[in-house]
This record gives sequence, C-alpha cells and structure tokens, in this order.
Amino acid sequence: MFQGILIEKDDQGYRSSIKQLDDSLLSDGDVTVKVSHSTINYKDALAITGKAPVVRSFPMIPGIDLVGTIETSSSSKFSVGDKVLLNGYGVGEMHTGGLAQKARLNSDWLIELPSAFTPPQAMAIGTAGYTAMLCVIALEKHGVTPNSGEVLVTGANGGVGSFSIAILSKLGYTVVASTGRVEQAEYLKSLGAKDIIDRNTLSKPGKPLAKERWAGVIDSIGSHTLVNACASTKYGGIVAACGLAQGMDLPGTVAPFILRGVTLVGIDSVMRPLEDRVEAWKRLAEVIDTQVIDEVSRTIDLSEVVTAAEDLIAGNIRGRVVVDLN
Repeated sequence: MFQGILIEKDDQGYRSSIKQLDDSLLSDGDVTVKVSHSTINYKDALAITGKAPVVRSFPMIPGIDLVGTIETSSSSKFSVGDKVLLNGYGVGEMHTGGLAQKARLNSDWLIELPSAFTPPQAMAIGTAGYTAMLCVIALEKHGVTPNSGEVLVTGANGGVGSFSIAILSKLGYTVVASTGRVEQAEYLKSLGAKDIIDRNTLSKPGKPLAKERWAGVIDSIGSHTLVNACASTKYGGIVAACGLAQGMDLPGTVAPFILRGVTLVGIDSVMRPLEDRVEAWKRLAEVIDTQVIDEVSRTIDLSEVVTAAEDLIAGNIRGRVVVDLN
C-alpha cells in the first residue's frame, strides 16, 4: 500500500482526496518508480478541482510531473536504482500520475534526472520551467537575440512566467512582465524583469494592430491577452503560446501575421519528442541556479495538495509548488 491523491467521479460526484492505494490502481508500464517528489501545475489544479475536463478516465492519480527512483524494470533503458524524471505524456490525465508514492510508467517517457539538480529542485522546475525553456529555444531559433528588443512575458507570477523571466534575464534579454498582481513587482524584478505592466492593458479587446513593441513574447494566458500581444509584436517577431489561463479562444484578426510577418508558434510540452526534452533540460542545467529555484518555489506534503490546487486556480499562488511524497 502507498499514499496518493485519487480523483473519483461517480454517482456521488467529482472529488479528490488522499487515499491508501495499491498497485492494482496503477496503469500499465515497463518500469515502476518510487516517487520522491511531484508538483502542482495549472493542469493538475484543473484536474484536482474538476474545473476543466482534464481527466479522461476514473479513478485517476493526478500529477503530470514526477521524479523518483526505478524500483522494478523490464526495460533495457533503465535499471533498478536509476533516478528518473517525467514531464507530461498524458500522465495524470489518461495514465496514473505523479501525486502518489508509486508510479508505473512507460520507460520511453522518462529521462535521467540531470545531475545539476536534486529531486526537489527538478520538481520546482517541472513542466513549468521545462515549458519556459522550450519557449525560449523557439525565440532563439527564430533569431530573437538580446539586441532585438524587449521580450514580453505574460502570466509573469505563474510557474512558466517566473522561469521565463529568470531564463531570459540570465541570457541577457530585456524582459517586460505582465501580471495581475502588480504588488509582486519586486519579486518579478528579483527574477530579472526590467519593467512591469498590468495585465489589464492586454486582457481586454484591443485593436487589430497596436504600436510595435515586442521582439518576442512568451504567453501562457491565451484569449485577448495573446491577441493583443500579437498585435503589438514588432515586424518579423515571434509569439510563443503555451497556455490558456484566460481562455482557449483567439478573438483576433490575421492582421499581425499578414501585415507584419509575425509568427505565432504553439509550444506543446506534453508529447514533445525525447530529443527536445533532453535539450531543454540540458539548457536548464546551464542557466538556472539554485537561488532562482528557491525564490520561485515552496514545498508542501500530500495533505496540502487539494487546498493548494484550489488556491492555484484562484490565482493565489506565486511561482511553483513542490510536493514532497515522503
């Protein structure tokens, strides 16, 4: 038996709680991992609270991220005792996930835990930091350099936003942070933001084209915020879209794309090819230091997960939440 968060949906309704679980609840896989740490992402919070139809089958152990040690393996890729890391691949949605002390997984989904990070540090980064790095790589491949101009990061107080600011700043970019919590300006500046703007300047309906300002954008918000970011991106610039905190809609026009040559690139972290994952984590190891990890994260245990998920949906959590499974 082991402890974990279980999401159930039946005649009694939708509910999430800590339970004593056994191996029969675990999905199929060729490795079993003793999970030491997980984390709570926005998608996890949606699943735990039932605010969106994230979970595809019930009962389900949520948690799209995990780090731990191989307990059993029938895979040629990993041996008992190896420390491994997982982000995405439908875990916590269609396949039992990381918010439990044990997980059974497909070894093709795993990468080795980078030696630069401890297990809790890796989960403080998690899908949020990994996604932020994928966005930064997309900007770099498009040709955006520190000399290109300002880079906008929306949802700045969230996990993706916080790590995007820290990474871009470390690489020499001039970062402008958009947030609904302007009282957190000092936190954002400590991560490297040069300027702070209120999200209300972007979150309402705007013009098809606005004054050119951004060389690049990392957006985790969607809806009007994403549309307005595109409308104010410089000629030939790029917008990396990776989230939908404001909504899934895209209420805009093609004007930025056909009149200014703006590129809108979608960043998917869930089914990303293995080589992209390895590259992103290698880059993270090069640019993220432990001080930043400590600044953007706090640690809780399983008993606090459901409440933390509710707080995350309500916008009351800054940065990252690591879950210590022990």
